[in-house]
Amino acid sequence: MWKPGDVIAWRGIYRERVWHAIPTTVVKDTPQEIVLSLMPGTNCMLEENYAKGKNNGKRRWDFKEDNWRLEKYIWHTNRLLVIFEPEKYYATIGFWEHKTNKFIGYYINFQLPFTRQQNSIDTLDLDLDIVIHPDFSYEWKDIEDYQKGIETGIILSEWADEIEIAKKEVLNRLEKRENPFDNSWVNWQPDPTWSLPKLPPDWDKI
Repeated sequence: MWKPGDVIAWRGIYRERVWHAIPTTVVKDTPQEIVLSLMPGTNCMLEENYAKGKNNGKRRWDFKEDNWRLEKYIWHTNRLLVIFEPEKYYATIGFWEHKTNKFIGYYINFQLPFTRQQNSIDTLDLDLDIVIHPDFSYEWKDIEDYQKGIETGIILSEWADEIEIAKKEVLNRLEKRENPFDNSWVNWQPDPTWSLPKLPPDWDKI
């Protein structure tokens, strides 16, 4: 188990290659959940079109082979708290505007269940998201991207079946205000002694 303050990479793995590698600080690690912090100013390695946005850059289904390039990207503006739960096809992310400490809301990132490596937590973003506002109203995001992923075969049918189950679970937890939607993390702040994390030396090894 990792300890609070440990640094690990949050990685997306696609076609047996790293799609993104983001250095994070461990906030909590228990059998029930792994909680990571991402701070503005952190140097990340992301697919080179990420910063262009989905309207100008390439998406995962545009790559039929593992021929993409990674480039450095400095995370900015918002601090994140990312909650991974074992076997779940989603992660819950809390967003704060870092300068003002304003809580912006929750973000449900549908993805493959994570695997734990020596210095990383590995998964794959499956495109579909839910944006949950502080008043608990919500909206779906990137539905077209998700459908495109299914059509191109990048998102397997068994993954889509699991996401249908996960959708219902998330909305049920939200309706009942169950953890993490009980606001137990809303006032969380990072330890001021933590420095910005850096990627471990073997961040690109599968």
